Amino acid sequence: MNTFDNSEYVISKNVIELITVANDYCLFIEKISNYKKNEIYLYLLRISPLLFLKGSLIADFEISDTDANERFVNEEEWIAVYKNTKEIFANDNSFYDTINPTDNEAVKLEISEIIADIYQDLKDFILLYQKESFAAKENAVYACRQLFKTNWGTKIIWLMKVMHFQLFHVII
Repeated sequence: MNTFDNSEYVISKNVIELITVANDYCLFIEKISNYKKNEIYLYLLRISPLLFLKGSLIADFEISDTDANERFVNEEEWIAVYKNTKEIFANDNSFYDTINPTDNEAVKLEISEIIADIYQDLKDFILLYQKESFAAKENAVYACRQLFKTNWGTKIIWLMKVMHFQLFHVII
């Protein structure tokens, strides 16, 4: 656990930088239909390492009021992002990878599901952080860190991997 005062931590440089990059990602995903597929691949390949880095810099800490946590992106919004990106990626949407690096069994994954899951976690973080109360901001940062460890951190790695493959795959 960190030794920082939570009030200083919640408004730290690392948190503000994560909000900035997360907001850029969410805005791009909301307007993804305006871009060509190659532009999307390139954007996702470039923003993914930034998101991963900024997410990894958020330290663990304890929160004082767990009742201030909220989620904002509902199922309909998630489905809209999922369907929109699935249509864009079409035949390139599915790929195989292992869930656990110690397990050799590959599973089928979808770029559209990964993008929608990352979008949901980051958009919820941004919207909760924008609330005026300190407890909301504290919960936003705490939840974002927990979700980085359990959900979107791994999905960022998969996204980088598949975007790199789509852009630079060379058969030897």
